[in-house]
Amino acid sequence: MPETTELRLSQFQYDLPDERIARFPLPQRDASKLLVYQSGRIVHARFTDLPGFLPDRSFLVFNNTKVIPARLHFTKPTGAVIELFLLNPVSGEASPSGEPVASQPISLAMEATGSVIWQGMIGNRKRWKPTESLSLTLSTPKGTVMLRASWHDIEQSTVQLTWTPADLTFAEVIRYAGEIPLPPYLKRATTETDRETYQTVYSKQEGAVAAPTAGLHFTPAVFDKLKEKAINSDYLTLHVGAGTFQPIKAEDVREHHMHTEQVIYTRQNLNNLLLNLDTLIAVGTTSMRALESLYWMGVKLLRNELNPFQLDQHFAYQIPTDQQPPAETAIRAVLQYLISTNQESVVAHTGIYITPGYVVKLCKGIITNFHQPGSTLILLIAALIGDDWRTIYKEALANDYRFLSYGDSSLLLP
Repeated sequence: MPETTELRLSQFQYDLPDERIARFPLPQRDASKLLVYQSGRIVHARFTDLPGFLPDRSFLVFNNTKVIPARLHFTKPTGAVIELFLLNPVSGEASPSGEPVASQPISLAMEATGSVIWQGMIGNRKRWKPTESLSLTLSTPKGTVMLRASWHDIEQSTVQLTWTPADLTFAEVIRYAGEIPLPPYLKRATTETDRETYQTVYSKQEGAVAAPTAGLHFTPAVFDKLKEKAINSDYLTLHVGAGTFQPIKAEDVREHHMHTEQVIYTRQNLNNLLLNLDTLIAVGTTSMRALESLYWMGVKLLRNELNPFQLDQHFAYQIPTDQQPPAETAIRAVLQYLISTNQESVVAHTGIYITPGYVVKLCKGIITNFHQPGSTLILLIAALIGDDWRTIYKEALANDYRFLSYGDSSLLLP
């Protein structure tokens, strides 16, 4: 982590009144406010005006992950309710370190039939005995489905889920069994409409437990305007994990343990990025994390590092500046890897931690919502635009912007 500048949690706090948190979305997605920051200047607009503020030849990078109904509730005969919050699928074997490992891309786990093993957060876990099986009867258009949950490894919080009929996919089962997991700071129950409003209109790859919320504002009408302005785009996949809401508790933010998320890059992604390296705009912090991670994975390949597609939170800060190759060189290394191994895509895991002091490699700007005080997302924004983040947030609060996941948007161009 950068050692030159003091990074205290108190530096990244601001006062967010409770009434400024948007607990429900606007009736129309693209009717939200848009704060445009460019080279120190701030303009207020509507999200429908976004295309007019984007620099010519901007290339937008979207995250097409889809939020899954990851909260499952099982009621015991005693009346006790056990909540299983799905985090990530794991194999039946432990890694050498003893940690459960992802068995496959989340998208493949969603297509599994009959049985899966997932790591999760267990609510009321003391009431769930080690040998006890929980069951849930579901009514679906395909008939009655019986879903059962049993402990796989209590210490690792892994649970085996089995269901009959076994020919249904896991995605189909949780569509009827699960609930969309809203961010905890919304402090309200999930409604049926959240199944639609807490997804982007372009969501495709199932596997996230939180939405890439910058994308919630986009509508077919906005996409039409982008097309008219000849602004092109591409979609990669980063499955947003629950760790995105994990608060920083250490006063020195560098001591925070950053969560890891699964990300998928395709050959088409790499080719498109190489053609547009000077104009990349990330749609959301998750897209920025995915793009910046790609650079460092290329660096790992060039350095013949072990596990090039496993990126921890420290690697980016350990490579001296004079040993950091140009962005094009790093991305070409990943592309060459895919070509040489005859793969169309690669599944990677990133724990990148972008804080002030980090030098941004690919992103020339970001479209993003307004984030929680003292969060890793505020640190990422501060890394991109510096101390001006304070001015931006002060301006948004003074102009009645709505904050957090269902709130208003910003376009930040350093």
